[in-house]
Amino acid sequence: MSGDEAEVPVTVEPVAVAAAPALGEPMDLMTALQLVLRKSLAHGGLTRGLHEAAKVIEKHAAQLCVLAEDCDQADYVKLVKSLCAEHNVNLMTIPSAKTLGEWSGLCKIDSEGKARKVVGCSCVVVKDFGEDTEGLHVVQENMAGTGLFTEILDGEAYKYYSDGEWKKSSSGKLVPIINPTTRKVHYKVQACTQEEVNKVMESSKTAQKLWAKTPLWKRAELLHKAASILKEHKAPIAECLVKEIAKPAKDAVTEVVRSGDLISYTAEEGVRILGEGKFLMSDSFPGNERTKYCLTSKIPLGVVLAIPPFNYPVNLAVSKIAPALIAGNSLVLKPPTQGAVSALHMVHCFHLAGFPKGLISCVTGKGSEIGDFLTMHPGVNCISFTGGDTGVAISKKAGMIPLQMELGGKDACIVLEDADLDLVAANIIKGGFSYSGQRCTAVKVVLVMESVADPLVEKVKAKVAKLTVGPPEEDCDITPVVSESSANYIEGLVMDAKQKEATFCQEYKREGNLIWPLLLDNVRPDMRIAWEEPFGPVLPVIRISTIEEGIHHCNASNFGLQGCVFTKDINKAMLISDAMETGTVQINSAPARGPDHFPFQGIKDSGIGSQGITNSINMMTKIKTTVINLPTPSYTMG
Repeated sequence: MSGDEAEVPVTVEPVAVAAAPALGEPMDLMTALQLVLRKSLAHGGLTRGLHEAAKVIEKHAAQLCVLAEDCDQADYVKLVKSLCAEHNVNLMTIPSAKTLGEWSGLCKIDSEGKARKVVGCSCVVVKDFGEDTEGLHVVQENMAGTGLFTEILDGEAYKYYSDGEWKKSSSGKLVPIINPTTRKVHYKVQACTQEEVNKVMESSKTAQKLWAKTPLWKRAELLHKAASILKEHKAPIAECLVKEIAKPAKDAVTEVVRSGDLISYTAEEGVRILGEGKFLMSDSFPGNERTKYCLTSKIPLGVVLAIPPFNYPVNLAVSKIAPALIAGNSLVLKPPTQGAVSALHMVHCFHLAGFPKGLISCVTGKGSEIGDFLTMHPGVNCISFTGGDTGVAISKKAGMIPLQMELGGKDACIVLEDADLDLVAANIIKGGFSYSGQRCTAVKVVLVMESVADPLVEKVKAKVAKLTVGPPEEDCDITPVVSESSANYIEGLVMDAKQKEATFCQEYKREGNLIWPLLLDNVRPDMRIAWEEPFGPVLPVIRISTIEEGIHHCNASNFGLQGCVFTKDINKAMLISDAMETGTVQINSAPARGPDHFPFQGIKDSGIGSQGITNSINMMTKIKTTVINLPTPSYTMG
């Protein structure tokens, strides 16, 4: 939907429609479409496929009719309007598409060009144009908690995963998950007890001992299988991401597919890394004869506790799970509350792949009840955590175990006078406002030379005006932030900047958890937004007079995750990169995590250790040395 088009409410009298036949029976187009709509609406409203169908109906009804010559366009329009009115769903319009294939996922043609699909969220309508088959067939897709995932749902609540089984908590309590868009409870998960955590740790320890004896090729084989299942069933997991964390629908699918690729890459990299050891001989050190042979290898740590954040509950979970498993560890996952159901669906893909019982566990519940109990549990041998300030507390309590932590950042974008301002503006939009700024690697402050500040701000303002704002089901650029408390925090930063007379490039606007994108110019160091991480669609611009001033502001932050510099002078870029106290510096591009095999780390309060596939595998192992002592020196003569 273009930025200047609004919703078009539909007010029509509902019409009587016949009951739909059973799935798999041939049916006319009208009946099939009715079934698709009713099934999708039964899942809590039009999710992406049907929402798109509603948006294009008035402008593309004629093209839909290509699927069946006997379909009457007026009847089709009447049916869809009736069903949408019945369920209080607004129809919207979008610009015309030139062909059926440009419907952005609505209509697809298979590799042989035989079949066309109208893709809805709970059903797929297929017209077979072959000679042997006539009519339409409806095939139900697996959506959240249905089909392949029925096992993980009990009534209205999702189960937790322990010892190879999906279970209800003995606490009898549930944790509600609020949909950021509707601000109503959308899912519920189990509130696990400390005793259940103890049982998980016990089974994890037992399973790990057996898993460590599993050949590397077999570990890799199971990981590849899990990756395949995950990618095959991306739709239900993406649906959860849309509903739990308001991730735009297209980005939600991308996260799941990316996660499957990460798992497969980890399997291959693990076989290479862990399949090699070192062989040292004693006579390389002064004063020694060749009487000692030293064999070194990488061995598992034991039980790894993985705690991913809400913004990437699938991708940042598998970035911990896959390295742990290929290295021979067992894995206990504590997903974030917002994102827990997405993670549970992902874990079920590992379950279906056939990993041994007890090797992977997923416990849900309130951090106040099981958070510290998990992180301080004596059965945990390693913690991989991505999140915020909580990580600092964990690091102080965890004891003498390896820690891998990424705790956020205040990523600075330094813009020099010779920079390509069009490139800078595009990257500021991508880096500062994608997923509403809820990314650790988002651009969080722009430090621009005064001489080019005016034209840059104007270019960014023009691009901000084109960002679409709305629900994630519509694939809007700006969607609601994850919670009301998050929105309130962001608003507090904005109000502080307003009180201290920052220049508002747009009017501040908020509806519930939805905050419109805001660029703040002429921000000064005495404003909170200059230093604090908003984790929202608000970006401050600080004008600087010298490069040194920009570097000083960057390094004065207690964070040090990433940063970026824009200039055509590679020598200046390298000097600034060396001077910036951050884990990564991007030259002429916005900060980013990935590709997933790249090292990813922060310094200062931004974290401990380094991520990235290779670094994670190495971090989740320890060195084992075996020394062979010879009675007399032995030298190979050749």
